Amino acid sequence: VQLQASGGGLVQAGGSLRLSCAAYGITFSRYTTGWYRQAPGKQRELVARIRSGGSTNIADSVRGRFTISRDNAKITVNLQMNSLKPEDTAVYYCYAQRDFSSADYWGQGTQVTVSS
Repeated sequence: VQLQASGGGLVQAGGSLRLSCAAYGITFSRYTTGWYRQAPGKQRELVARIRSGGSTNIADSVRGRFTISRDNAKITVNLQMNSLKPEDTAVYYCYAQRDFSSADYWGQGTQVTVSS
């Protein structure tokens, strides 16, 4: 199993980035998937997730600015991040968790840096 994240980088405040994560080796359509982030000195926090049925949860801190989507045919989950703020700076990790199971898999993390 391998989750490959891409799309991080450096952007100015107010800009946009799109993160993508491809999940290999799992039946992707049967997994809840999404993104966590961890800023220096802080705990890892859920940013957004999308369940196998398509329902989503978005953190209050990013609601209205970030959108999560999935493409089961392309085995990818995407995070569109708009109106980025310096406080969005973190390492972003994609994950996938099998429905009705505690088994989960994680990507390697991708750095997002927002300059003021």
